[in-house]
Amino acid sequence: MNLEIQCEDLSSARWMELLPSMPQYGIIRLDDCGLTNAMCANICSVLQASSSLTELSLANNELGDAGARLVLKGLQSPTCKIQKLNLQNCNITCAGCELIPALLRTKSTLICLQLSDNHLGDEGMKLLCEGLMDPRCSLQRLELEYCELTMSSCEALSTVLQTKGSLQELTLNNNELGEAGVALLCQGLMDPNCELQVLKLEGCGVTSANCKDLSMVLQTKESLQELCLGENKIGDAGLDQLCQGILSPACNLKTLWLWECDITAKGCRALAQVLKSKPCLTKLSLICNQLGDEGAEPLCQALLDPGCQLEELWLRTCGFTVASCSSFCTVLEKNRTLKELQLSTNTLADAGVKQMSKGLLHPDCPVQSLWLGDCELSDECCGTLASILLTNHTLKELDLSNNGRIGDQGIRQLMASLKEPSCTLEQLVLFDIYWTEEVDNELKTLQEAKPSLRITS
Repeated sequence: MNLEIQCEDLSSARWMELLPSMPQYGIIRLDDCGLTNAMCANICSVLQASSSLTELSLANNELGDAGARLVLKGLQSPTCKIQKLNLQNCNITCAGCELIPALLRTKSTLICLQLSDNHLGDEGMKLLCEGLMDPRCSLQRLELEYCELTMSSCEALSTVLQTKGSLQELTLNNNELGEAGVALLCQGLMDPNCELQVLKLEGCGVTSANCKDLSMVLQTKESLQELCLGENKIGDAGLDQLCQGILSPACNLKTLWLWECDITAKGCRALAQVLKSKPCLTKLSLICNQLGDEGAEPLCQALLDPGCQLEELWLRTCGFTVASCSSFCTVLEKNRTLKELQLSTNTLADAGVKQMSKGLLHPDCPVQSLWLGDCELSDECCGTLASILLTNHTLKELDLSNNGRIGDQGIRQLMASLKEPSCTLEQLVLFDIYWTEEVDNELKTLQEAKPSLRITS
C-alpha cells in the first residue's frame, strides 16, 4: 500500500484521518503538504511503529532543523527498514544534520538519500561524511544539489569515495567546489575502491585544467557510466582532454552531459571521433554551445558511422541554421539507432524542416521524439509535418512550442492528419502557440475522439 499526496496543505482534520493507517504503508510521499512540527512528531511515532515502510519523501516542506530531527529520530527505530529517504528543500541546516551520522551507522537498509536544496554547508557535509565512512553504511545514491558546499567539503568527500565501495551515484550540482575542490574529488575517484557509476558536477566551477584529471578518471574507472558537466566553462581544450579519456578501452561511459560548456565547432571534431569509436555512448547533450553549422557537419558524419550507437542527442540552442538541415536529413535517412533528437531554438525555419522531411519520411527512420520548438516555423511547414505524421509510424512525440508564426491554418493541417487512424503520434507539444477559440474546441474534440493522443499546450 502506498500513500501519495502532493501540493496539498493538509488540514488538522485531514491529517487525523490519515494517521491511523500510516504504519501500514510501504511508501509514503507527502511532498509540498505544509507539514508542521506537530505532524513531524506524528511521523516520528509512525516510523517507530512501522516495519513495512521502505520509502519516505517529505520534499518541499518547511520542516526546519526541529522537524528534521524528529523524522530522523523515528527512522532510527530498530523496526524501521527504510531504503529511500527524500528531504529535498526542507530548510535543513548543519544543526539538522546532527542525527544523520547515527542514522547512516544504524540503518544499513538505507540506500538512497536526497538532501538537495538544503543549507547544509561544509559543516553539515562533515557530519554526513562521518556517517558515510562507517562500515555499516550501505548508501548507494546521494544527492546534494544546491547545498552550499565549497572546496572545504571535498577532502572529506574524497575520503568517502576512496572507502565507500557501495556508493554508486553522487550528485553535487550547483555547489561552488571550484578547480581545487574538483581536483580533490578526482583523487578519490581514482582509488580502486571507488565503484561510482554516476557523477553529476553541473555548475560546480569545473575548469579546463580539471579535465586532465577527469580524463584520467575516465581511463581507469570502468564503473563510471554517466558524467554530467553542464554549465562549466571547460571549452574546447577541456573537451579534448575528456575525449582522450573516453576513447580509452577501459571507459564504459553511456551518458555525457555537456550543456553550456563553451564548446565550439572545433570541439565537435573530437566528439565525432568519440561517437565513431565508443558504441557504449548512447546519450549526449550539447545544449547551449555555439557549434554552428560548421559543428553540425562532423557530428552528423559521425552519426552515420557504424560504430556510433547514439540514441539521444540534445542540440538545443547550438546556432544551427537551414544550412545544417541537409546533414540532419541524411542522418534521419541512414542512422538506425537515434531515437530522440532535440533541435529546438535553432533557426531552421520552414525551409529547413522541408529539407529534413525526406529523412523523416524514410521508412526506416528510427526517431521517436523530435523537438522543433522555437525554430522560426510558420503555417507553411505544417503541411509538410502533416504528411510526415501520416507516413511515419515510428514518431511518437513532436514538440513545436514557441513557434509564434504557427496559427489556425497550420494547426488545422496537423489536425487533419492526427484524426486519421494511420497517424500513430502519441504526444504533440504546442506551448506558446496561439489559436482561436474555434480551433481550441476542435482540438478538444480531437482529443476526446482519440484518447491515445495527448496534446499539451
